[in-house]
Amino acid sequence: MRPRVWPGEPQPPGATWDGEGVNFALFSEHAEGVDLCLFDHASDAVERYRIPMVERSNQVWHAYLPDLRPGQLYGYRVHGPYAPLLGHRFNPRKLLVDPYAKAIAGDVRWHRSTYGYDLEHVDRDLSCSATDSASVIPKCVVVDTAFTWGDDRPPRIPWSKTFIYECHVKGMTALHPDVPEQLRGTYLGLASSPILEHLQSLCVTAIELMPVHQAAHDERLLETGLLNYWGYNTTGFFAPDPRFASSSDGQQVTEFKTMVKAFHRAGMEVILDVVYNHTGEGNELGPTLCFRGIDNASYYRLPAHDKRRTVDFTGCGNSLNLLHPRVLQLVLDSLRYWVTEMHVDGFRFDLAPTLARDPLEFDPSSRFLMTLQQDPVLSRVKLIAEPWDVGPGGYRLGGFPPGWAEWNGGYRDCVRRFWRGDEGQIPQLASRLSGSSDIFMPSGRGPLASVNFITSHDGFTLNDLVSYDKKHNLANVEENRDGSNDNHSRNWGVEGETKSPIVLRLRERLRRNLLATLALSQGVPMLTQGDEFGRTQLGNNNAYCQDNALSYVDWSLAKSNLELLEFTREVFRIARTHRALRRRRFFRGRGDGQGLGGKDVTWLRADGLEMQDEDWLSPKAHSLGMLIRGDLPDEMDELGHALNEATLYIFLNASNRAKTYALPMFGRPGMWRELINTAQPTRRLGRAATLSCAPHALNLLSYEWTAG
Repeated sequence: MRPRVWPGEPQPPGATWDGEGVNFALFSEHAEGVDLCLFDHASDAVERYRIPMVERSNQVWHAYLPDLRPGQLYGYRVHGPYAPLLGHRFNPRKLLVDPYAKAIAGDVRWHRSTYGYDLEHVDRDLSCSATDSASVIPKCVVVDTAFTWGDDRPPRIPWSKTFIYECHVKGMTALHPDVPEQLRGTYLGLASSPILEHLQSLCVTAIELMPVHQAAHDERLLETGLLNYWGYNTTGFFAPDPRFASSSDGQQVTEFKTMVKAFHRAGMEVILDVVYNHTGEGNELGPTLCFRGIDNASYYRLPAHDKRRTVDFTGCGNSLNLLHPRVLQLVLDSLRYWVTEMHVDGFRFDLAPTLARDPLEFDPSSRFLMTLQQDPVLSRVKLIAEPWDVGPGGYRLGGFPPGWAEWNGGYRDCVRRFWRGDEGQIPQLASRLSGSSDIFMPSGRGPLASVNFITSHDGFTLNDLVSYDKKHNLANVEENRDGSNDNHSRNWGVEGETKSPIVLRLRERLRRNLLATLALSQGVPMLTQGDEFGRTQLGNNNAYCQDNALSYVDWSLAKSNLELLEFTREVFRIARTHRALRRRRFFRGRGDGQGLGGKDVTWLRADGLEMQDEDWLSPKAHSLGMLIRGDLPDEMDELGHALNEATLYIFLNASNRAKTYALPMFGRPGMWRELINTAQPTRRLGRAATLSCAPHALNLLSYEWTAG
């Protein structure tokens, strides 16, 4: 029996089950008609029912079907002009995914029919394809969002206590021997006890998941036997990717919520890496999957002088048009959905400057950024920007407004260069260690706006950073042209794997140096999956298409590199227990006027004297001492108590020879204790006046006050 159709409502957008029926609402400003298509199976080539949506309110097409239930598969066909020169690419022969779909069944199966134009036509995208695409387009799923959250609460971990761990849902668990086989590579596998316990042992407070929104695999990659493993090719901003579900019956929404609930119960937040800057439809020669066929001129940024093309600030073919109020609403509705319905705790925005180009240049007062700042839901969660895109003036590190943190690429590059042995790094290193005030103070933010990282998913792993001089990306089938050539890496004598004990010992020390520097720097640290025990990608610095063991975490390394793992746990435990390493305010470079050690931070030479102008300007300097006073009243805890901790002394020596450095002495009685030594096991120093720091090594000392 053909389902009944009632007028329905224009709000909320998408397919909404209200307990009695389903309301459908789809925005299209320029459409001339919309058909709702109902399917029985995800692979169906023909819809069972095609229902014209005759109601239109405020450019939203809508209908209510009282006979439908959750689990119903659907899509849209949208009628209108096919006029690429005017920016319109309507083609009702193409089945389209609902931008507000809460779940999507199946993947795009690439075929000539996925394109809105005739691939063989001499005019390419100016032609209009007559082939139907329903058999190769995934189907949307009507979802019942009910879930038993119980007493789930957002952990609300302050930035000053946040330690982020970046990982991929599948890559984190695909090879874990203690995760049940049927759960490996899934949301539920990530929420299993072995993973939660491992993260807790590292003192992680927030997991940052690489994209989990429904994404399309590039046709070019599939033809070479590869996949878009990273997932930065979004086609569904509300739909969890079913690749990471343990079952094939559409349970990805429930399983995602179960994962979040488990992380919250373990005291950790869940942050999503989200891609709103572009979609998986590519440029004007790309497929018609969703937005292009619904209303190309509204959803995408098109040049005013040539609406046939797409504006591309992303390097991915298109840029989502957040200047349009309905598209801005789509992004904001998506973000709110993930917070209110899926209970996530924050977002890392891929290529964030694209979202704030208003109209063409990056604007910290753009409508997107200002709207988030005022939103009662989104202003309370963690907002992290990747502060660069590929458009003009796209490197905007430090340019985001208060309320935002940013991936600090300047920190990454400086720390890499320093430990590689580059000259002239000392002045910048001091700024990076102390929270990058030169970058974030102008916008009125503090050191916690800096998300510090040495490595991320994009680039070398920590192990490869000290094992390769050059990228080795031939497995990506792009003749090694992809990936960055500027990695600030060093192989320390041998390119790649080696059995040389000398090289291996030096690399091990460099890994410890980089991990310790990350843990001890002011700001918010971020560690990437597997770096804690030496994961390798064999020199591939762009493994975006490697859905295989090259990208997965090899958990056998946790045993073979147990010393590195234990070291990582220890340095982040130390960082967590010393609040002086997680200041909310920048150092002022002054204190109580009591001489050496009276300042909140003092920069020291190896002889124990304060750094002078000539020391800062010396290009041959490769070592630096940082004395952090722990008992100054300008830093307070959550209860308003003044910070009263031990004074810390960090000494970093990237030179090729040992440095003997003098230990500061204070009026108050006490003694120095060595907490970290990347060259050898730590030891108690007592009242020693000097300490020898090995070449390519880092030391952390604590001056502990004694009575009397």
